[in-house]
Amino acid sequence: MSEKKITKDMSILDIVKQYPETFEVFASHGLGCIGCAAARFENLEAGAKVHGLDADKLVEELNAVLD
Repeated sequence: MSEKKITKDMSILDIVKQYPETFEVFASHGLGCIGCAAARFENLEAGAKVHGLDADKLVEELNAVLD
């Protein structure tokens, strides 16, 4: 596995902009993050918490897509 590129403190919008291939992971969890106003200022950890997801597992999934 490569070095982690995505972290819990990154903004959701920044993640999707920088790594568009991660959209599939967000979508698989029912997160339409691009259209969400909160994605502009909400970090990944806060977004995961609001949606009842484990932020660490989500980060792992997102980084796995980048490998």
